[in-house]
Amino acid sequence: MSDHDGLHWLPIREQTALIRSRELSVTELVSAHLDQIGSLNPAVNALITLDPERSMAEAAEADRAVARGERLGPLHGIPVGFKDSHDTAGMRTTYGSPLFAAHVPAVDDPVVARMRGAGAVTLGKTNVPEFETGAHTFNQVFGVTRNPYDLTRSAGGSGGGTAAALAAGMIAAGDGSDLGGSLRNPASFCNVVGLRPSPGSIPGLAAPFGWQPLTVRGPMGRTVDDVALILSAISESDPRCPVSPGRDGAVSGQLRPADLRGLRRVMWVDPGVSA
Repeated sequence: MSDHDGLHWLPIREQTALIRSRELSVTELVSAHLDQIGSLNPAVNALITLDPERSMAEAAEADRAVARGERLGPLHGIPVGFKDSHDTAGMRTTYGSPLFAAHVPAVDDPVVARMRGAGAVTLGKTNVPEFETGAHTFNQVFGVTRNPYDLTRSAGGSGGGTAAALAAGMIAAGDGSDLGGSLRNPASFCNVVGLRPSPGSIPGLAAPFGWQPLTVRGPMGRTVDDVALILSAISESDPRCPVSPGRDGAVSGQLRPADLRGLRRVMWVDPGVSA
């Protein structure tokens, strides 16, 4: 395939199916997303640190893995943006603060390592409020992230950069964290999906901070199925996390379909409140 039109809107499973069948190269897919970033990011300001050369190098290596017939991870070749509060080895991570404006970590955050280990290709870092403390995404280092549906509106926070980038087709998947709504709030603002998983299911904090289960890592995507696939790729026990399930050696994080037969739903359509 050589036409980039629409590639960046495909669900993740469709992207990976095209890559595995060799109908689409990872290089083409990443190029499509970089083109979208070039067109829309100057106005939206969702991705704040980019390294196109690194992205294309990772894409080329992913294509070579396909050519060699290697076993491919569930996110193989998928272009992702990592939250700027999560460390990325060799790529600037500022936490949205002038204090860390030049900070380049040496080691990936556990959730970043898992997404990359599942085959994801790094496009860049997504904007956050300083130290993730805010329901809207702006800081003194990179400025304001705007809602791609209406540039006069907020993208939410603290994962507003990720949510806006997904909504604008600039990335196919993203990571996030949630204490009081940092995955859910921006997802709702930008018409995408953010999931706050059970504490410990996606280990991200080592002791001593790992003992508190309030802050969790989680996935963000454009659809429920995209988020389920990301979750299945990054949900696993980790001995460094005190609240991680399966720390006794049991296997965790292998998601299986639930039997929903007989499940009843209740929907409240009239809150009974007059204007």
